Amino acid sequence: MARKMKTMDGNHAAAHASYAFTDVAAIYPITPSSPMAEATDEWATQGRKNIFGHEVQITEMQSEAGAAGAVHGSLSAGALTTTYTASQGLLLMIPNLYKIAGEQLPGVFNVSARALASHALSIFGDHSDVYACRQTGVAMLCESSVQEVMDLTPVAHLAAIKGKVPFINFFDGFRTSHEIQKIETWDYEDLKDMVDMDAVDAFRKHALNPNHPCQRGSAQNPDIFFQAREACNPYYDALPAIVQEYMDKVNEKIGTDYKLFNYYGAADAEHVIIAMGSVCDTIEETIDYLLAAGKKVGVVKVRLYRPFVAEALIDAIPDTVKQISVLDRTKEPGALGEPLYLDVVAALKGSKFDQVPVFSGRYGLGSKDTTPAQIVAVYENTSKKLFTIGIVDDVTNLSLEEGAPLVTTPEGTINCKFWGLGADGTVGANKNSIKIIGDNTDMYAQAYFDYDSKKSGGVTMSHLRFGKKPIKSTYLIHKANFVACHNPSYVNKYNMVQELVDGGTFLLNCSWDMEGLEKHLPGQVKAFIANHNIKFYTIDGVKIGIETGMGPTRINTILQSAFFKLANIIPEEKAIELMKAAAKATYGRKGDDVVQKNWAAIDEGAKQVVEVQVPESWKNAADEGLQMTHAEGGRADVVDFVNNIQSKVSAQEGNSLPVSAFKDYVDGSTPSGSSAYEKRGIAVNVPVWNPDNCIQCNRCSYVCPHAVIRPVALTEEEAAKAPEGMKTLKMTGMDGYQFTMVISSLDCTGCGSCANVCPGKKGAKALAMEAAEATLDQQKYFDYAVELPEKTDVVAKFKETTVKGSQFKKPLLEFSGACAGCGETPYAKLITQLFGDRMYIANATGCSSIWGNSSPSTPYTVNAKGQGPAWSNSLFEDNAEFGYGMLLAQNALRDGLKEKVEAVMANEKASDEVKEACQNWLDTFGCGATNGTATDKLVSVLEGIDCDVCKEIVKNKDFLAKKSQWVFGGDGWGYDIGFGGVDHVLASGKDINVMIFDTEVYSNTGGQASKATPTGAIAQFAAGGKEVKKKDMASIAMSYGYVYVAQIAMGADYNQTVKALAEAEAYPGPSLIIAYAPCINHGIKKGMSKAQTEEELAVKSGYWHLFRYNPALKAEGKAAFTLDSKAPTESYQEFINGEVRYNSLKRANPEKAERLFAKSEQEAKERYAYLNKLITLYGAEE
Repeated sequence: MARKMKTMDGNHAAAHASYAFTDVAAIYPITPSSPMAEATDEWATQGRKNIFGHEVQITEMQSEAGAAGAVHGSLSAGALTTTYTASQGLLLMIPNLYKIAGEQLPGVFNVSARALASHALSIFGDHSDVYACRQTGVAMLCESSVQEVMDLTPVAHLAAIKGKVPFINFFDGFRTSHEIQKIETWDYEDLKDMVDMDAVDAFRKHALNPNHPCQRGSAQNPDIFFQAREACNPYYDALPAIVQEYMDKVNEKIGTDYKLFNYYGAADAEHVIIAMGSVCDTIEETIDYLLAAGKKVGVVKVRLYRPFVAEALIDAIPDTVKQISVLDRTKEPGALGEPLYLDVVAALKGSKFDQVPVFSGRYGLGSKDTTPAQIVAVYENTSKKLFTIGIVDDVTNLSLEEGAPLVTTPEGTINCKFWGLGADGTVGANKNSIKIIGDNTDMYAQAYFDYDSKKSGGVTMSHLRFGKKPIKSTYLIHKANFVACHNPSYVNKYNMVQELVDGGTFLLNCSWDMEGLEKHLPGQVKAFIANHNIKFYTIDGVKIGIETGMGPTRINTILQSAFFKLANIIPEEKAIELMKAAAKATYGRKGDDVVQKNWAAIDEGAKQVVEVQVPESWKNAADEGLQMTHAEGGRADVVDFVNNIQSKVSAQEGNSLPVSAFKDYVDGSTPSGSSAYEKRGIAVNVPVWNPDNCIQCNRCSYVCPHAVIRPVALTEEEAAKAPEGMKTLKMTGMDGYQFTMVISSLDCTGCGSCANVCPGKKGAKALAMEAAEATLDQQKYFDYAVELPEKTDVVAKFKETTVKGSQFKKPLLEFSGACAGCGETPYAKLITQLFGDRMYIANATGCSSIWGNSSPSTPYTVNAKGQGPAWSNSLFEDNAEFGYGMLLAQNALRDGLKEKVEAVMANEKASDEVKEACQNWLDTFGCGATNGTATDKLVSVLEGIDCDVCKEIVKNKDFLAKKSQWVFGGDGWGYDIGFGGVDHVLASGKDINVMIFDTEVYSNTGGQASKATPTGAIAQFAAGGKEVKKKDMASIAMSYGYVYVAQIAMGADYNQTVKALAEAEAYPGPSLIIAYAPCINHGIKKGMSKAQTEEELAVKSGYWHLFRYNPALKAEGKAAFTLDSKAPTESYQEFINGEVRYNSLKRANPEKAERLFAKSEQEAKERYAYLNKLITLYGAEE
């Protein structure tokens, strides 16, 4: 049957093929594999049938280990079962991989292969995860491209069924999983035709069933275990032939030539590379280039990695080979070689290639780009038997030197590159663009997206290629026909136009006229445009965004329309029609008004492109260089890090850093506070303070997600020395002080949350959002003010545990990579203001770890004494235990020191001063708020005393003071994957604080449902609306009776938030704080600038409730439970209809929405009634 051409990424190709063979899918979200499961869920919701005639039953589990267990159980009971995973998630499945393989169950694990966290987390692609499973007994099949994923995924399923061996079906994370290609797709009738239905029937018949029961999973003793283990050998011996049998069936249907190992290159090749994954396409493209130059080279592409068939490998290698280089996309420290290399060496031993030298190379770790020039270096290398490519290793000198960049893409390929700002929609628009080109022209198309790990506001680079020939360029574009810059601040930061070919096109989104261009464009940009005949266009996307109602930051469809007009790939009228159809498909669930705004933006984007007449004078413009971060003042460790690492990475020059640059950071440790040097300048509008309307409430600072607006108390002298023009007010309630509100325009993301909450005076706010460019003068006021000493008397006067007083303390979380308007960071920032100088943070992987520490930006910082949060991230699933381990370490070290202090105090030679200091330290031993001062005093009196015990105490002074132990994470961690650990840690009774940022979805991986997702909400894996209610974490914790529990929402009650945090930390046992955190995944119609208002409405409508449970009060005979929120006064239905995650269900399925929304509201009412009963249950004792 003829196959249809469609444009899709590798994840969707795998999902399309695997859906056909799947009865059940048990899944858990993880980057970059989640889209496979999301597509499966969406198709099942839409009613797509598999080859057996029914929808896939898809279930989201609480963790990858849970998903693997469900896969095991489902297979055991006779359902063909699939899962989709990667990285740490795959490793959590390893115990079940052994079981599933041992029980001969035909499961398929579709894996977008990804790096594993070691010294640091990398969400990007390599083969570390799949190699870690090579010993489990599962077969392993690898694909190199999106087309191969479509073609060969069925082979994994078919061979698993017939061969009785489970498969890991894998391809490169991101480079293949997220690369969009125009490919041929399977018709399910063709797939059904290849299935061995007898084998399916045999599998189902052999499944566990009470009608013909058996027992599995026995415990075997030494007498028989070994023999029983060896009994599986014939199945593994037979499997390669079965795989080749199905490859042959695929070949017969679609005209391909898939084998266990495929050779490409010269028939008489002398140097052959052996590799697997997406690099094979780059190698093929390079081989074409080298063959044309007369070189004798080739590549063997590994498809079936397990079982590894030596004969098939030998058959694939030309007899003429004189050197073999094996490329591995992993690093196994301490091993004799990387896994594929060791397999190849073992396979060739004693063969006709026994004497052929085999070289071992590492490449592409963490999605490091692998280019044709690097592949040429491999072919030219005849001396380094162990080597690396793509980096400069000046420590162990393993790297190969690469030559000049090569152009190896097929002639006629058009290359386009788009520089965007994270969350401005550029990536989404380009995904639509490539699909429009691929699906509506006869051209091949490819798209890949390169971005940093900031939640939003980071740099995104979209790489689009299209042409008349298939595209095998699995690397980034550095020579483009078209470059678009969607953020004008980039022209001074990055070399963009320099990547254009002569005569190429440059589109700049900016508000500048010719005079503005003369002023703002750097000389080197002007000169390149003029000297290379670049066609230069501008468009004011911000203006059009405001005019069309899109807003100043959502410029994606505007720029997309301009691209289609200038690229002229599709006639303009047709392109506009197709773009509008794509916009409706993408944004339809957000409502017709959003679709209409996008349509208006598309129309205007095409109309308002301006061609710039390039002046002759630009040809001689002087090179002004790039604006690069450079640190001068500050701590030596952070200054070195910023100047040696951060500045290069921020300028997109991180690839040029050699290995030696990281010699001081081998273990992944980096200095705190580097984000303060970034000064990204990404906001369109920033707040401007008008003191005439200010009541000095400090709410603006309290809610600011990025700590860019701060109240400052200045002495008269400090105010007099301030930069000219700084506005101040006489400080209310503190004589001798001036008050000012300073704003860092260059760190602001422009969310407007501060202006939103400002009460102002008589209806006039003290903050107004104004164009960022016009406000840059206020930066100097901020820079001056933050260097002033903290006023401890001011903090004492207003009390640090109040809304106002807390904001006079330096936030020790500043300028993070969180989204504009983030609902999480205001809580974390406040916690650092209250306890940051003595806190440890164990942070679960997720949004809060990404905005909390994405290299090279470290937003957790230090105070004037150099104290600040000691922050670390272990994994996703073990965070509570990780934090608990930190606490155990502190307790062990302090208990040891306590014995020494007691010994000093008991010593008859101790002075009264020493005894008093020791007693004070012992008296405050368990109180963090007072023990720090006592510690300082103890150290000061013990220093210099000639006593071994005293010297030991002083030597360990950093461990003396009582610290504040915190565990941070999102609801996906706390409610799901990490719940067992959270429960255990809370049950321990130890003094530890657990903070859950509750966004009600897995926000970091794209908005999948968690057990915190309420009834009726649409999320990934709950495409039809969640049917069951939200888990009651608070009640579970309260049931212990000795856990402090609070539920908070900052925007609903500022005072309750800070009060709850202070009480939780002061409570000498475990505490759990659950904080409502609006998120961009919610689709708040009012926008994220109203995040605090959304929190307020959530409480007023009865959607969210505020309360505190304090066991310490119970011990005093007082009421332990306080319900801080009043009975609902606003409409519940109106509230949820203000968010896309709810109202989209109303459009898709009105009847279901009505039923689920009513159920959700009833559950909220019942919840409030239940909380009222707790007032009585935990009331004061009579």
